[in-house]
Amino acid sequence: MPEKGLYIQMFSIHGLVRMNNPELGRDADTGGQVLYVVELAKHLAKRDDVRRVDLFTRLISDPKVSDDYARPVEVFSDKCRIVRIQCGGRKYIRKELLWPHMDEFIDKTIKFIIRENDFPDVLHGHYPDAGYVAMNLANIFGLPFIYTGHSLGLSKKQKLIHDGMTESDINRVYKIGTRIAAEENILKSADLVIASTNQEKTDQYGSYMNARFPDFKVIPPGIDVDRFYPFYHDRLPEEEKSEMEKYAQANLLKQLDRFLVFPDKPLILALSRPDKRKNITGLIQAYGEDKELQALANLAVFAGIRKDIDEMEDNEKDVLTRMLLDMDRYDLYGKLAIPKKHDVEYEVPALYRIAAEKRGVFVNPAMTEPFGLTLLEAGATGLPLVATNDGGPRDIIGCCENGILVDATSTAEIAEAIKKLLTDPEYWESCSRNGIMNVRKYYTWDSHADSYLKAARPLAKSLNMKEMKKSKPYTPIGKRLTGLKRFLIADIDDIMVCDDHAEKKRLAEWIESNRKRVAFGVTSSRGVEEIIDFHNENGLPVPDIIISAAGTEIYYGGEQHYDNGWEAHIANRWEPEKIKKLLKRFDFLTMNEKPAQRKFKISFTMPYEKDRLSKIHDLLSAKRCRYTLIYYDREHLDIVPYRASKGKAIRYISYKWETPLSNFLVCANTAEMLAGEPLGVVVGADDARKDRAGKTIKRNKRIYFARNQCAGGILEGIEKYRFAENIKG
Repeated sequence: MPEKGLYIQMFSIHGLVRMNNPELGRDADTGGQVLYVVELAKHLAKRDDVRRVDLFTRLISDPKVSDDYARPVEVFSDKCRIVRIQCGGRKYIRKELLWPHMDEFIDKTIKFIIRENDFPDVLHGHYPDAGYVAMNLANIFGLPFIYTGHSLGLSKKQKLIHDGMTESDINRVYKIGTRIAAEENILKSADLVIASTNQEKTDQYGSYMNARFPDFKVIPPGIDVDRFYPFYHDRLPEEEKSEMEKYAQANLLKQLDRFLVFPDKPLILALSRPDKRKNITGLIQAYGEDKELQALANLAVFAGIRKDIDEMEDNEKDVLTRMLLDMDRYDLYGKLAIPKKHDVEYEVPALYRIAAEKRGVFVNPAMTEPFGLTLLEAGATGLPLVATNDGGPRDIIGCCENGILVDATSTAEIAEAIKKLLTDPEYWESCSRNGIMNVRKYYTWDSHADSYLKAARPLAKSLNMKEMKKSKPYTPIGKRLTGLKRFLIADIDDIMVCDDHAEKKRLAEWIESNRKRVAFGVTSSRGVEEIIDFHNENGLPVPDIIISAAGTEIYYGGEQHYDNGWEAHIANRWEPEKIKKLLKRFDFLTMNEKPAQRKFKISFTMPYEKDRLSKIHDLLSAKRCRYTLIYYDREHLDIVPYRASKGKAIRYISYKWETPLSNFLVCANTAEMLAGEPLGVVVGADDARKDRAGKTIKRNKRIYFARNQCAGGILEGIEKYRFAENIKG
């Protein structure tokens, strides 16, 4: 472990994340997870044994949301900041639509790490999208990976099916299949999974096939007890409140007075997002059906933040509309308050204290509740609880002894539990006192951060010790490529297929002796499996970079880490089945055997004849296909996405790993690979090869025409450019 402490990179991508006054409840993506990651980052950064905490999220520049989310870096302290990475455009979009853009987020995070020249010790993903990002970064950089799910796809799917949705509709709206598959891969890769409750660990994660792979640690979230102080502190003359706190309390009382005929009655309080799973309408129904409860207390439901219900997502719109209809159905005017907004920083703590001062009750009637931070917040202020007998509430009320667990499907049971607290002063006092004392004993952020670091620190330390004990020094491919500024790329198909074994041996020796200065990569139309076999047969080192399948696939290192970012880039408007169907009309095309076909490469045999390529171009263009044709050796035709080629893949690698193209030496015999800024070598440069290379590159002063063929030509080019010595950077 570094002497100055851990550097932790956390990822929470899909919500509106900012350091101060988070907009909790604004929509389905801005719930308790946002508060959790921000508070965890802040409290970890306060520790002496933590060097830095960076919280990565998505950059959003959208007139519909605050300008805060468009700031690339938001500094909270000298050790804590939010880093915003742009992906999938700049508009705010719901989390289910972000999956196609996660590989773009990964690529740009790699670029950020390279620019900062500072590697983290631990990567921590929150929710499956961020878990996917952290998992891939951990794999390529060889770092420990911690995961916190917050909510799980299998549980959500089961609940939606129970509510009557079909599996096809669930996949269409929530992309649940993609999410569950990502969760399974995450569980297989994670070094540690942090759960909030034992029920989450055993029942929820336990339903996944790969739940046996990671280690689990139950660490319940904490709260800021300085903000959520007991309600009776407001009565003490020595307690000085800030002007913002005074304003928040006055504003809330004003809002409640607008709705309530008898505002001095005890207050039943609910606070959550307008989500069907939160069962707000179940609470209103319980209140509306019990006249005795209506006589005893008022009901206040703070269901997120809204401006215009018609502009909200269907889930939120349905819940809020149902609330208004139930208010009318049960004639709850003057008894039910449903304010449109609340301020998280100041008004929410004041709201709990107002309800406690009125000797009210906080209710969480959710059908399922992974944890329930609001229960801790309410309990810390002295407000007794009624909560669903599921997940987090079981642990919280079981530990704090400050409320009653109920069956959330029974409106009668919810009403009876609330009435018991309202009508039994001694029981109310006991629950109030227990909540104040026990939340401070078991659920502070300081205790959470302490438990977190006890679990995270050994992961970083054991990884370092493991690398130190290896007989042969090993650097994860991500760290290796970020530390090199010279890239040698050679095309197998054109320049390394000759039989000069002595020259191949000399080239292998040069690559090995310059490993600390030069990354070695190869390109080919072949599949990655054939390329590895070729290197083994010829005694060549395993490449750092493999560009295979005619430039449609990129792999890194001996582990052959697949570059999903490149796939995401080239997949745009790729329609292979349509292309195959169209080309069936040409009898001069013979589709090659299955091994030659790849996800992004269609391979044919086509003996040369004038105008055949033109006919293919004309047909595919007329049918609005997007493609690139690669014809070589007068008989082989590959069709790949329009964004793909060997040369384009080299340019992508330059972009991703922050290495200028001028620091690449490309050894090939085709103009497409040699065009632009790289240094180039054309091997075996007789007149025929020069003609094939094309007039354009002959005029390029950065192209050297080597006399020797194969590996000898590559070595001749290396010597010509003094490649390992002369490139700056």
